[in-house]
Amino acid sequence: MKSDSRLSSVLHVLLHMIHSDRPLTSEALAGYLQTHPVVVRRTLAGLRTLGYVGSTKGHGGGWVVTCDPAVVTLHDIYTAVGAPALFAIGHRTPDPVCLVEQAVNAALDDAFQEAEALLTARLGGITLAALAADFGHRLAAHPRSTHIHAH
Repeated sequence: MKSDSRLSSVLHVLLHMIHSDRPLTSEALAGYLQTHPVVVRRTLAGLRTLGYVGSTKGHGGGWVVTCDPAVVTLHDIYTAVGAPALFAIGHRTPDPVCLVEQAVNAALDDAFQEAEALLTARLGGITLAALAADFGHRLAAHPRSTHIHAH
């Protein structure tokens, strides 16, 4: 099963927007992710509806963060992108008749629920501002490095 990178991708472009002194176009953001601008617009449109980002058209237009990064958590963004499945591991048979498989499913369900609760709680404890600060510290520690991506 292919991993779902929507959360990582959205966080990536949000950090670029937070650290930019101007609106960023869909084309520029798509370049950071090596994807098509339509994918960026489609994804960010959902975040715009929720008030996390905004966009303006025309010369000098583009996408900007409109929420308070000190308040919005990674869990908020995770929910905004549709709360994708956190684990690719699943049951061989969802409703097995076999008692052995029932026992396996029950054990896995408990483990998955505990792990998911821990992960979502951790996402809820990290704000966009904290993530942006971490990036800022990393950039300051490597002043000759650049966070600009090859397009």
